[in-house]
Amino acid sequence: MHRRLYGRGALFDVEPAGLVPRIVGLRPYQHRAHPLEHPGELPFVVLTGARGLGKSAVLGELRDAYKGHTPVALADCAEPQFAGPPAERPADSWSPVAQALLVIAEQLAEPVTGAGRITFPRLMSGLVAVAAGGWGDADSERIRREVERILLLNESGSWISGLAGRWAGKVTAKVVAAATGTGPLVSGAIEATLESVAEGFASRRQQKASVWYRAYPNAGGHAQRGLILLSGHFRAGGTSREHAERYLVRALLADLTEAYAGVLPRMQRLGRPLVLLDNAQTGPGPGLLDAVLRDRADGVADQVAFVAGLRGDGRELLRGGVRRELAEVTRRSEWTPDAAVPSSRALLVALPPLSPDDTLHLVAAPAAPQLPHAVHRLTGGNPLGIALLAESAAQHPDRAGTLGELLTAEVRPAGDGPAAPAYRLLLDRLVPEDRLGELTVLAAAHDHDSACALAAALLPDDFGPADVRALQNRLAQEGLPVVPGQFVGDPFVRTLLLLRLHLRDADHGGWRTAHETLIAHYAEHLGTERLARFRLHHQLALGRTEPAVAHLRDGFALLDTRTWLHTLRFIASAPYFHAHDAEGRDFTGPGDRRAAVALGRTDAHQRVPEDAEAVLHLRVRRLLHAVWHLTDPLVLPDPNVGNRLRFELEQLSNLRPAGNALLWRASRDWPAAALAGRPLTDPQDDGDDGDDEGDDERSGVA
Repeated sequence: MHRRLYGRGALFDVEPAGLVPRIVGLRPYQHRAHPLEHPGELPFVVLTGARGLGKSAVLGELRDAYKGHTPVALADCAEPQFAGPPAERPADSWSPVAQALLVIAEQLAEPVTGAGRITFPRLMSGLVAVAAGGWGDADSERIRREVERILLLNESGSWISGLAGRWAGKVTAKVVAAATGTGPLVSGAIEATLESVAEGFASRRQQKASVWYRAYPNAGGHAQRGLILLSGHFRAGGTSREHAERYLVRALLADLTEAYAGVLPRMQRLGRPLVLLDNAQTGPGPGLLDAVLRDRADGVADQVAFVAGLRGDGRELLRGGVRRELAEVTRRSEWTPDAAVPSSRALLVALPPLSPDDTLHLVAAPAAPQLPHAVHRLTGGNPLGIALLAESAAQHPDRAGTLGELLTAEVRPAGDGPAAPAYRLLLDRLVPEDRLGELTVLAAAHDHDSACALAAALLPDDFGPADVRALQNRLAQEGLPVVPGQFVGDPFVRTLLLLRLHLRDADHGGWRTAHETLIAHYAEHLGTERLARFRLHHQLALGRTEPAVAHLRDGFALLDTRTWLHTLRFIASAPYFHAHDAEGRDFTGPGDRRAAVALGRTDAHQRVPEDAEAVLHLRVRRLLHAVWHLTDPLVLPDPNVGNRLRFELEQLSNLRPAGNALLWRASRDWPAAALAGRPLTDPQDDGDDGDDEGDDERSGVA
């Protein structure tokens, strides 16, 4: 059973069996067979979702669950080894797909319970042919290193152990001899290489590889010619290389099929071999996906279980894939491919956020019982965020009273990495590294126009409107939600980016400039209630509370109740990272004055404007600070402030008979939601007041 993951039982469970045991045919962490859900053609499982939802963790757990019980390989397509060829290797004899096949085969070759090593003669021959195309000016030592690594794929580990090293010596000698002339090493070197390999296989089952390559297109029944054509197609690049890579993938799968053929192998090997691909949206991932899915659509059968992790929803890469939510595959996947659509061979399973109960298991904080709910509210159930905040709380139990301090505390990761503030570690994993600086600024924006205003004020001149639009599109492609009224739709990611913006300058100069820019941007639209909210929101982020209090106070009798409540929520969603001084400027001193204001402790020192009704003014001021404090994702909810919020809304409901039902409903719903770590939502009217015209921004963030 899975040991470190929560909320992923639909993939790992034994009773009833989860999705992966049903397609692998083996119980996780056990050498015990399980009936196959798809005994014939099986789906290529693709786990989808944004960064931090646990795709890599699931794949790592699957490798640990099946390692030693069935052949298993894990390749992270985002690793540097797949980004480009080694310094001495020509680009026309190397590709991410070819490198991935070598890495995958090396892992699959390892012995497992009851069965020895798997050999890969077909793949080995193809990879040697590809590598030989780049040996024209190579030294003998480099050739030997490349050849020996590839030939080790054919080591069975039996009494002929070490034969690959001797073959590598023979191959090197023949290649160097073929290259001693004045012309470049082309087909002559490939022929010499393959002749030497064939000699080594003369008395072994691996000779089947030679027979297999006779079927290569236009080979005319000659295996050597087939491999020379494969090498030529690979060097040609473009669609020719894609054709050669597809044949190399087919070679890997054919070798695995051979390993399971016959009576004795079937008795010794339980389950299917398992290939895991992380970050399949990059590097060799798309090529491997396409090759496997197209061959399966063309009737080229294999019995390899593939599970990949893909950032985003996969709509561009796998447009015709069958889609399921995780809960829908708990007992059966109900997967049936469309014969005419290769990508329908993929089963895309969306990984959901973790539930509050899952968070409760991960975050242990006896001294702060509200912390798990607060962590879930902040992260939205993001597994990476929950795990890192739990680690921060474990390393800094004295800071568990506020999530802001846990995010800024230095955390030493579980691995060997250096300690760093938790929010930086999270941003390193949750946003594109190459656009962290731009996103830090644009996180304060609400739409394309306000993002362009920020870019013009704070980003280099070469980052214009087209770049703003491209970046927002990229976030959507990577799986971040698109939310009206926010440039960065994911509240957790946006909070982390805004925290970085606030802390980037010692004097918070960039923070102030960003909000002043947006205040000026929205000041041009003072005639609209909708846009006035944004201006007041950013003024509040700088600690200027009086404009918001005046607007809500004066609008209480004029705006319909639902719009007024929505305006209150939206303005009060302004970020708050440090205390503010008497002039409204933020500073690095301790203390959060919002609770004190909400509880009325500062009323005696508050000067009420001469033209304002004092009771309403102070009530609205207390209410604004209560909502601001209770909805702050970095603060553990205060029950005293929650009670005050309830009281103030009740009193306002008495002052507004037409909106009484909505205000009274909010007085019940909002404190309960805030104290339970849930976002505040527009209250539902229990009756018909004839007061509410609705609001076009109810779906927006407030």
